Amino acid sequence: MKNITEQYKVTGMSCASCVAHVEKAVKKVEGIDKVNVNLLTNSMVVSRKETTSVDMILKAVDNAGYKANLVTDTLVTDDKFSKSHLIKLIISIALLLPLFYLSMGYMLNMSYDKIIFPLGSLASYPIILNIITMILSLSIMIINYHFFTSGFKALIHFKANMDSLVALGSSIAFIYSFVLFIMMLVNKDNSTYLNHLAMNISFETSGMVPTLISIGKTLEAYSKGKATNSIKQLLNLSPKQAHILKEDKEITIPANEVKLNDIFIVKPGEAFPVDGIVIQGESYVDESFLTGESMTVEKKINDKVSEGTINQFGALTCKAIRVGNETTLKQIVKLVEEASSSKTKISSLVDKVASFFVPIILVIAIIVFTCWLFLGKDLIASLHQETTSLSYAFERGIAVLVIACPCALGLATPVAIMVANGKGARNGILFKSAEAMESLGKVDFVLLDKTGTITLGKPSVSDIIPFNTTKEELLSLAYSLENKSEHPLAKAIIDKCKEENIPLLECSSFKANVGQGVEGIISNHLIKAVKPSYLKDNDLLSDEIEKQISSLSEEGKTPLVFLKENQIIGIVAVADTIKEDSIKAIQELKKLNITPIMITGDNLKTAKAIADKVGITYYQADLLPGDKVNIVKELQSQGKVIMVGDGINDAPSLTQADIGIAIGAGSDIAISSADIILTKSSLLDVVKAIRLSKLTFRNIVENLFWAFFYNLIMIPIAAGCFTSLGLTKLKPWMGAAAMALSSLTVCLNALRINLFSLDKKIVSIKKETKIPTITIQHKEEFKEAKEIIKSVKVVDMMCENCVKHVKEAIENLDGVNKAEVSLENLEAIIYLNKDISDDIILKAIKDEGYDPKDIITR
Repeated sequence: MKNITEQYKVTGMSCASCVAHVEKAVKKVEGIDKVNVNLLTNSMVVSRKETTSVDMILKAVDNAGYKANLVTDTLVTDDKFSKSHLIKLIISIALLLPLFYLSMGYMLNMSYDKIIFPLGSLASYPIILNIITMILSLSIMIINYHFFTSGFKALIHFKANMDSLVALGSSIAFIYSFVLFIMMLVNKDNSTYLNHLAMNISFETSGMVPTLISIGKTLEAYSKGKATNSIKQLLNLSPKQAHILKEDKEITIPANEVKLNDIFIVKPGEAFPVDGIVIQGESYVDESFLTGESMTVEKKINDKVSEGTINQFGALTCKAIRVGNETTLKQIVKLVEEASSSKTKISSLVDKVASFFVPIILVIAIIVFTCWLFLGKDLIASLHQETTSLSYAFERGIAVLVIACPCALGLATPVAIMVANGKGARNGILFKSAEAMESLGKVDFVLLDKTGTITLGKPSVSDIIPFNTTKEELLSLAYSLENKSEHPLAKAIIDKCKEENIPLLECSSFKANVGQGVEGIISNHLIKAVKPSYLKDNDLLSDEIEKQISSLSEEGKTPLVFLKENQIIGIVAVADTIKEDSIKAIQELKKLNITPIMITGDNLKTAKAIADKVGITYYQADLLPGDKVNIVKELQSQGKVIMVGDGINDAPSLTQADIGIAIGAGSDIAISSADIILTKSSLLDVVKAIRLSKLTFRNIVENLFWAFFYNLIMIPIAAGCFTSLGLTKLKPWMGAAAMALSSLTVCLNALRINLFSLDKKIVSIKKETKIPTITIQHKEEFKEAKEIIKSVKVVDMMCENCVKHVKEAIENLDGVNKAEVSLENLEAIIYLNKDISDDIILKAIKDEGYDPKDIITR
């Protein structure tokens, strides 16, 4: 059954505990495959079965004490408080200032005698003084009622969060102070006892805690907004209006109303409203946001243009080919958002810890209160003559409640991931998931495709060698055959023939033989374009042809042999140019102690020539797509593997690798199979992506260290564990201020990622370079490897279980790459990397209880 992935906006979350509660609630819904909740963006990504409705998910979130809405368009994160919140914050601060002065002024040697009061000094009337502080505190609590509604609602659902700690701390302080205030009214004639009670009242705590937390949340939201700026900047690239042609008239409409196949005009200096194809005009376009390259790109008829890129000179008339959320820009934004909403392994662990954090803090606060109330009387009396054990116990318990900080824990990972994704997007590096970003910095091997990855992938014809025919006839047949192919080598021949005005003939019965070549019928003759290995396999390779092929291959050229009715009529050699930065990229990978390995379907001598030029030690040639997958699997037993490629034939190995990286100029299927996309088609961006991964992981560790270290140090201080050392004056409001600053510190530390250059070494390398121990050709001692294929009939197989047993028996033999067993044909096809005697294969199958027959070597 098909899974549906959707994004939701979640409101009411305040800390990592909220994240854990929401995830847990939604995971309980039947048909939910995966849930990722992000505190930074207040978003939730859910993968559900078609049978699970959106309403079921919304109800689960609501039952957990939060609200959710399905996002039908691109999620634009707005972490700044609304205007009403800012007004509430300003009023709270305005009330907090006199509250602080009246409550704590004596600690700062401020005299209340300076306050004009009709009956004399305000300090002489403690009841009046406390009435004022009570009104100020209550006013602040009412203004910040959301802490209390959210916090107590979470407690009712047994899902305590950060708001619960704030609500409890503030409420307990107010209720306790109010009880003492009533006692003051009852004992107003006893001045000594009255002053004693007044010293233990702490209305300021109930007012200061929510205000300071709100200030911290505002600063935190501002920092979070900075972290999500990359998405907003990308979205701002899209223009708000578009000029379209309707009945030969130009009209201006909102850009989001442009429909598929609409004709639109982009004038100089304007941005393209959607993706399109040029149908009239010529110009140069700034694509720097998309490719990272500052040089403008020439655009003419039939060239594609992308939303958000800027037309520089002449007006262009274009046809819309991708609109709405399907444009390249929106897809990039979607990738950044999804990667930021996904979780690393370490963040999943933190979420589990956070789900227990608040309940543990509540227990600790109760233990601290109880211990000070019953066991700390003597110590309190010796150090705080003016304080009762009950007041001091309340103060310590409340301090523990408000100083604990699950917010910092919840932000430690997502804020770093968000900033890193934004930095990556600005550098043409798009991560599809946070897990890919986390794993990238831990790789041991990088497998590199040759054509289009190490080389430009735009080869050109270098040599034309006809046999028993003319150059023009050879090119005409080659042109007519390769015109049906999409291979980069075919394009080189097509371009050459177009340049020389070679005639194009009718080609029928065209067939592509994956990894071998192409064939078709031209002028009633079977024409083939094949690899040199085909000649050897079919006894068509003469000494003269072999010498020609060897000479071309040693020069790094790829020879294509053309046959007419199985007779060689010529060789067309194609040479590809190595990218300017490939050599430097290989050097940088080695400096990171990562082993680069080139795998290619090209011939061995060409592969060796390219490997020598770029400095690659290990390489493998003459590979089919399945062979590349087998190499990935073999290397994965020795370490983590990256596969970098751009073609359709790279898709299986991109999927199999621990991390697949697709060059952005490659095929759609390669891009969809990859975990990371490089929009600039530069190998140096592989190095940059690895550096960004290492930097991000280090930043996450730093954030978690500060979050955990803060709690490990501040909670014991708040609890009064160091009373004997004189560290006993940590008031609850001080704890609230420290808690807010801890979250701000985590956000600011994550923003440091933007300050680092990905062109420079970021993290010291401590691991050793791994040497591959698989069958890889080495530039000093390589040999041509040929896969051996055998088939054997197993006529007494009855079911899929039989297929499984036969397959396992064969694949357990040394030298077998893989076995394909068919119940329909009652046959096993065996692929070997070395020759194995038929008796060994037959015995392995017989030992499983089957009767194999007719083994054939193909």
